[in-house]
Amino acid sequence: MSDAATPHTDGWPRAVLFDLLTALLDSWTLWNRAAGSETAGRAWRAEYLRRTYGCGAYVSYEQLVREAAGHVGLPPAALLALEAGWRSLPAWDGARELLAALRPHCKLAVVTNCSRTLGHQAAARLGIEWDAVVTSEEAGFYKPDPRPYRMALDRLGVPAGDAAFVAGSGYDLFGTSAVGLRTFWHNRVGLPRPDGAPPAEREAATLEPALAWLRHFHA
Repeated sequence: MSDAATPHTDGWPRAVLFDLLTALLDSWTLWNRAAGSETAGRAWRAEYLRRTYGCGAYVSYEQLVREAAGHVGLPPAALLALEAGWRSLPAWDGARELLAALRPHCKLAVVTNCSRTLGHQAAARLGIEWDAVVTSEEAGFYKPDPRPYRMALDRLGVPAGDAAFVAGSGYDLFGTSAVGLRTFWHNRVGLPRPDGAPPAEREAATLEPALAWLRHFHA
């Protein structure tokens, strides 16, 4: 989408970048259901996140998810259930409304730790035309390495100082800080900030406060 199609409005950032699978979509429920319980789902999710945030250069997302399942003792059926539910990932309440409110003012992009195929499938669940969708597979690195964020900014043609990031994981705070992206952390499930991570500029358990923060971004 061109600059003419999305004019920059005073007060708003020129672009808003989003984490996808935790900031906009409720992937927690899918992982828990696929694992058979919240306890098993959280253990699987924690192990997969440890692997993705720790490996840096891209390794097959599907491989890391499979290895994490085996590490926490889940059967192959859990992987099949996760795959079966992927195309029906639900949006968090307020996600589509936030995107619709931002669309007239800002370019919108996704930066997600995912394979290209699964990332674009999940991004389509929000029902909008994204200006950029950057997956770790395309960037060649997993967040919080700075390169996926920078790829999105380059595709948008917007400098980091004139863009905002809406995170779903506290680990994003390492990457957005390195790039210079002011960050709102949608901490839906109340996770502690990772050791050593800088604080977000704003943090909330819902997306509702993000709109006011973005509206006055340049105040």
